[in-house]
Amino acid sequence: MPARVTLHIDRPGPVINRNLYGHFAEHLGACVNDGLYVGEDSPIPNIGGLRSDLIEAFRRIDPPVLRWPGGCFADDYHWRDGVGPRDRRPVTVNTWWGNSLETNAFGTHEFITLCRLIGAEPYLAGNLGSGTVAEMRDWVEYCNFDRPSTLAKLRAANGSPMPFGVKYWGVGNEAWGCGGNFCPSDYAKEYRRYATYLRDFGGTPLHLIACGPDGNKPEWTRAFLKKLSTADKRFNCRIHALGAHYYCGTAGTATEYSVDQWYELLHRAAGVDQLLTDQRAAMDEFDPERRIDLVLDEWGTWHPPTPGASQLWQQNTVRDALVAAITLDTLNRRADIVHMANIAQAANVLQALFLTEGEKLVLTPTFHVFEMYKHHQGARGVPIEVESPVTSYVAGGEKRSFPTLAGSASVKGSALTLSLTNAHARHSVEASIALAGAGPRTAYESSVSTLTHDDLHAHNTFVAPTELAPRHERTTLPAPLRLALGPASVTVLRLSLS
Repeated sequence: MPARVTLHIDRPGPVINRNLYGHFAEHLGACVNDGLYVGEDSPIPNIGGLRSDLIEAFRRIDPPVLRWPGGCFADDYHWRDGVGPRDRRPVTVNTWWGNSLETNAFGTHEFITLCRLIGAEPYLAGNLGSGTVAEMRDWVEYCNFDRPSTLAKLRAANGSPMPFGVKYWGVGNEAWGCGGNFCPSDYAKEYRRYATYLRDFGGTPLHLIACGPDGNKPEWTRAFLKKLSTADKRFNCRIHALGAHYYCGTAGTATEYSVDQWYELLHRAAGVDQLLTDQRAAMDEFDPERRIDLVLDEWGTWHPPTPGASQLWQQNTVRDALVAAITLDTLNRRADIVHMANIAQAANVLQALFLTEGEKLVLTPTFHVFEMYKHHQGARGVPIEVESPVTSYVAGGEKRSFPTLAGSASVKGSALTLSLTNAHARHSVEASIALAGAGPRTAYESSVSTLTHDDLHAHNTFVAPTELAPRHERTTLPAPLRLALGPASVTVLRLSLS
């Protein structure tokens, strides 16, 4: 199938915020405990209880930000339970996820250490649901104050004399549901009260992130901002960002699905573009100067529970890889309106990057997509036009269709990065690529990375951890550029424009 891709190098777009490649870890199943954290006395190699192999792998993808401790867990988490000597920390009940026992061995200091080891900015989601204004305010002081207040001295006594300098703070999580079951106007009242007391301790300006809607619900956003704004559409409290959540869900199960279900999930993943458009439009009604950032706090697939597995553990196939690529390409193209996004979640839960079992670590297809796409981070977006065949499928007795080919492009220095997905399950796409604004060339030095498999259900396991991994090739491509994109594939082309 033929397709045409035009890159407008002569019309550079906005810089792709590194934070669009963010991550999320919640105390849920084996994401944190037995995932990121194994304890200092574990036979598994670790740094202060944090898995060494996972840290090393995380570094490979240059993670910009990591959100913690939830998720629903955040609004029942009390930060003082997770500081001080570990043998004195209380064992609490994780009421949101199966009434499991939480040892609190992984707390604020362990999280900050993890962020520093992998090079990510910490993003703390505060407890608005069951906590108090004083509790969240004290957490900010504990983390950030740089003079000897009682809380700063407690932080020092717990091993960190220097402030953590945490910039990103979520004022609750999913306020419409597990964060308190608020209506938007009632949450606005609570948000205003909390924001009043969340101060810039220690010279670290806070970036306060309010809860947005569950999926694409502009009416929630409008009602929240209307209540928060004044008659002349100014805001009488501090708000720096609004965080929506978007899970494309599932079609079939994590590893068992028909070809139609393959297409159905990829089409849903592409729906994040409409969410970003509609949410920003609703925000613009109250914030036309765009002082409030749009954030995608949580995104990814959500398959039915895997029988016999821990809470929300799910396998990760080539289909999930395409979901990740389609989503990241959308975020790259919409870098003018979205400023942070955090995939759910880091390890073992939902669309995880890592699966762990004892000493074994598996890098999932989603991890490989993040590694392939890392050169987009901080690069300047390049406008892209894709003329593509349409793929059709049937869902719920209704015929639907969407473009077979999608992608994004960016440039940093003299290096151009083009990422493309071919969603068709059976057919290759022959793409001709035009570089509008580039000078005449006869050839380009390039590298091509491809992630694909003949089996639509292919995935990595603890027995076969590299069943699905990218192929890398360095080559000289003649001009004009043409690229063969195999079925069910993610491809990243890097060109030198010098």
